[in-house]
Amino acid sequence: MKPEQGMLIFINCAYVKWGTLVQDVFTYTKIMSLVLIVTIGFIKIITGETKNFDSPFEGSSMEAGSIALALYSALFSYSGWDTLNFVTEEIVNPERNLPLAIAISMPIVTIIYLLTNVAYYVVLDMPSFMASDAVAVTFGNQVLGPMSWIIPIAVAMSCYGGLNASVIATSRLLFVGARQGHLPDSLSLIHATRYTPIPALLFNGMMGLIFLCVEDVFQLINYFSFSYWLYVGLSVAGLIYLRYTQPDRHRPVKLTLLFPFIYCVCSLFLIIVPLYSDTVNSLIGIAIALSGVPVYYLCIYLPDERRPRWVSRLNATVTKYTQIVCCCCLTDLVVDTENLAESKTQ
Repeated sequence: MKPEQGMLIFINCAYVKWGTLVQDVFTYTKIMSLVLIVTIGFIKIITGETKNFDSPFEGSSMEAGSIALALYSALFSYSGWDTLNFVTEEIVNPERNLPLAIAISMPIVTIIYLLTNVAYYVVLDMPSFMASDAVAVTFGNQVLGPMSWIIPIAVAMSCYGGLNASVIATSRLLFVGARQGHLPDSLSLIHATRYTPIPALLFNGMMGLIFLCVEDVFQLINYFSFSYWLYVGLSVAGLIYLRYTQPDRHRPVKLTLLFPFIYCVCSLFLIIVPLYSDTVNSLIGIAIALSGVPVYYLCIYLPDERRPRWVSRLNATVTKYTQIVCCCCLTDLVVDTENLAESKTQ
């Protein structure tokens, strides 16, 4: 485990507020650094430095497969839009604040990212852009002079903030999945006094070690993105199905079906096209996803009486010692009995 990931896991294990404070600090730092880059870009445009826009798409590929694979990396930058959903239980008045936060943040992030790329293209020509391992750092070296050290620090803090957001969101995803019975019980434990999902955080760190075995980050993004868009697309399709089959079901947040339909079509494009253009990596992504099926079938899906005894004993033993070592306890799922009764009636 890298030191920065271990530090963030420790912070989020210690206190929830520590994790959110780290996230706030690094988010503000990232925004300020991006505003600096955008400002420099606008100054360059005003002074007439626009020669890099003469043929901005020269050498680009218009093949559907190349576009889909490029979107994997581009959309990965915007993947924070869905992580807020993972911490819904920790949001005050989520029925109001969750859609409001997404509706406000997404346009702001999109505009800032687009303007940042415009600023990059103003300063860097295409060969410099493609040869750079860190575009922001190359940008800073060319325009900031002795103050160019600001950008590498800002990039590091931005990465740190993105990693922290992933740690927070993924641990909650594992925690809720275990509490709903889709993962081992040990992952549904929280600290008895600090109320942090320590086992889920530690498991997330262990998974990070496995991901580090892939040296090429873009290859890792392709592995992840194929499975991601497959399952997210199926989830959104499931919401459309439930809207038609259970129209009277209680829905705290309800929108027109136009957006889910568009989302499903885009997800279908991002799933089908890479199967033809990048078949090997797509099949590897499918294999990674399917590797969990036998584990889920043996350990979760089968009822206790049909489940192998060693699986039940292992689950109970791991849960017991996880409680002891991490000073954790099981949580009770708060259920809205009125809505539950309505759904059962339907």
